[in-house]
Amino acid sequence: MPNHPLELIGANDHELLEAIKQAEDLALTDGALSAKHKLLIAMALDASKGTSEGVRNLARQAMQHGATRAEIMDTLRVVNHICGVGSMYTAAAALREIW
Repeated sequence: MPNHPLELIGANDHELLEAIKQAEDLALTDGALSAKHKLLIAMALDASKGTSEGVRNLARQAMQHGATRAEIMDTLRVVNHICGVGSMYTAAAALREIW
């Protein structure tokens, strides 16, 4: 990743950025759910909110943790069912850049 998306926050409030990073580590590391599954959930949430950059970054991270294209697409089936086709346009735009 060239720059952290919250670089501006860190430049102006390092303590806040550190708190955000700690919360991210707490949420996305292995626990009762694997990091891979947590990243797929986070990707689904970003797709539902229309944030293609988040989908792209989280899909990459999930793949680095062993997620397959099939697992990503299966996750998106759930997103489509719950949130509708608009979230699929977001996901397609994001995944086009990494696949």
